[in-house]
Amino acid sequence: MSQRKIVVVEDEPDILEAIEYSLVREGFRVVAATSGDAGLETVIREAPDLVLLDLLLPGIDGLEVCRQLKMDPVTQKIPIIMVSAKGDESDIVLGLGVGADDYVTKPFKPKELIARVRAVLRRGAFRDGGAGNGRVVRGKLVVDTARHEAKIDGELLNLTPTEFRMLHLLASHPGRVFTRDLLVTRVIGDGAAVIDRNIDVHVRSIRKKLGEHRDLLDTIRGVGYKFRDEEGD
Repeated sequence: MSQRKIVVVEDEPDILEAIEYSLVREGFRVVAATSGDAGLETVIREAPDLVLLDLLLPGIDGLEVCRQLKMDPVTQKIPIIMVSAKGDESDIVLGLGVGADDYVTKPFKPKELIARVRAVLRRGAFRDGGAGNGRVVRGKLVVDTARHEAKIDGELLNLTPTEFRMLHLLASHPGRVFTRDLLVTRVIGDGAAVIDRNIDVHVRSIRKKLGEHRDLLDTIRGVGYKFRDEEGD
């Protein structure tokens, strides 16, 4: 089996060296870039299995790199993990909102980073945790995995890949409560580090995009989330 290739876009030499060492030791092939512009060119040229992307970069920043990669049909399915010292919730929301699959704050432990990388790679192009591919209809909500589209009242929802998987999973099991840990396992991947906060950010983003139908997702305090078990009006 060939090595999985990872492009690391990081301008701090010490951090880049540490990330590269950890990944190579785990059997990954690493291609490095040290600016946003170089990162874009490298991802397009190398077609990697995953991108580790710093937020603050010379030239165009990580948010814009992520946005451009997710808008390009050639690169939009390549998973992206943002790595940044900016750990405020607003920063995480921005990163996940432009399409990043996960967000890791510095400083981080090498084992945590490797766990995140393996988890994102493991979930593949689409992972719904056994809900089955197909078309899920719940009232005015339609989630179609064949088209990779979600619509509410006929309007297309601009969901990130992770948000799409999460909404499909919840809508496929109306009334069932999913703990945050279970959502991490089902949507993010087995072996992922604890990222409850990121799960909450994803749910808030989905609710915002659902607009007046935001109450389709219920919060079970201290436990997790569920899709409302009655159809919308």
